[in-house]
Amino acid sequence: MHPALSGLPPTGRSPDVPAPPAPAANQEEVRRQNLGAVLRHVHVHGPTSRAELTARLGLNRSTIRALAADLAAAGLVTEKAPTTTRRAGRPSLVVSPRSTRVYARAMTIEPDRLRAARVGLGGRVLDLREVEHPRGSCPADAVRPLSWLIRDMERTAGPDAICVGAAVAVTDTTHGRDGRIRIAGPDDALRVAFDAEFPSGPPVVAGDMADIAALAEQVRGVAAGVDDLVYLHGGPGVSAGIIIGGRLVRGHGGHSGKVGHMVVNPHGHPCRCGSRGCWETEIGDAALLRHAGRDQESPDTVAEVLRAAADGEPAARAAVEQVADWLGFGVANLVNVVNPDTVVFGGSLREVYLAGAETVHRRLDELALPASREQVQLRPAALGGTAALVGAAELAFAHLLADPLGGAAPA
Repeated sequence: MHPALSGLPPTGRSPDVPAPPAPAANQEEVRRQNLGAVLRHVHVHGPTSRAELTARLGLNRSTIRALAADLAAAGLVTEKAPTTTRRAGRPSLVVSPRSTRVYARAMTIEPDRLRAARVGLGGRVLDLREVEHPRGSCPADAVRPLSWLIRDMERTAGPDAICVGAAVAVTDTTHGRDGRIRIAGPDDALRVAFDAEFPSGPPVVAGDMADIAALAEQVRGVAAGVDDLVYLHGGPGVSAGIIIGGRLVRGHGGHSGKVGHMVVNPHGHPCRCGSRGCWETEIGDAALLRHAGRDQESPDTVAEVLRAAADGEPAARAAVEQVADWLGFGVANLVNVVNPDTVVFGGSLREVYLAGAETVHRRLDELALPASREQVQLRPAALGGTAALVGAAELAFAHLLADPLGGAAPA
């Protein structure tokens, strides 16, 4: 597993708190860990005073002062007096990430589109571009157009701006021109192709779309700080990012989380994977449109059905209720197996959940074990369409946050 995909440490300890050094660790290693703790805190939580950093990280004031000064000298943060203060005496300087100077390249390869963004340190999206992506294309076909988007964006970056990392989130499955599903997760060929486009830039880290969106919701979204969660992403397919004990579960070859291919209805509809009655055939976009009597499967058509359901159209409302019922059925099974603290609904499933939450909860109460269902929280994703880009940026920043002075050029 790539270390950037691991989330929190296996103990579930907050990433802001420096790990206690091993007895043989030298002072340089301790300093590197502490620099990373300070930079990660302001990256995740935003501008923070030295006094707050001292209290939250458990380090003394002189250490925080020295660490902040080193990070400022490297051009990663600024230190400024607060604009307002309620205390008498000299105010504590506020440490802030230099978002417009230090950024990551974040990209997504989705069924119908490609997106690229410059995301500044601190999680701020500085620029975002997208183009259409023909359905049935392989991920490698996306490298050239994504590279054009990146180059166009970087023309607007400041003269002192530096790119410290790059990552791409890839839709876990694609529907080929013959209609069948193929596993299309990140592979070495994709990374090699990006490295050829940007030979002098940072290497590209690739990850599964749902995994990366789960990471984003855990760091900056509705599941911030949650150690055990399931993120469900809906669209043409259905997949999950599963984080247990603060670590992403990736499985052999990185192909875990294919929950859309749990067979929930053996006598149900044929699935494009070749099986029958997969969960995807009951809660995916095609299922919603089938129940609503619509033919064309596209994000616009799905959005139209959801709007019609909100307006009270009987066919659309009945379609949402039927999909929500099957959504609750599958969630109950996942809750029994994984026992998460939180289940997050993203992609098109976010809107289905919001429209049919009562139905989902009723199914969960009927089918899930009391010990699991009584504590689980069901939540719509907070980051919406930017989740995969924000998560990709977190992967791209991982090296810098682990080694701040070794992962960025000096100012």
